[in-house]
Amino acid sequence: MAGSWGCPHEADDRCSKVGNLPCDPGMKGCVLYGRFVFANDDKNERLRQNRIREDEAKNRLPSVPDPDAW
Repeated sequence: MAGSWGCPHEADDRCSKVGNLPCDPGMKGCVLYGRFVFANDDKNERLRQNRIREDEAKNRLPSVPDPDAW
C-alpha cells in the first residue's frame, strides 16, 4: 500500500510479515497493530485493551507495609 511512510515488510503491496497477505496497515500481525488509532474501528481493539490494562494498573495502589505491623 503506497503512503507517506515505508514499511520494511511491504513488497509489491504485500506484507511479508503476515503471510504475504495484501498490505492493510493496522491489520492483526502488522507492526502498527495496537500502536496507533485507525479510522477503521475494528483495527483499534488491541489499542483499547492496552489502554484498559494501563488504566487498571494506574488505579491499583501500591501495597505499602503497615508500620504498626512491625
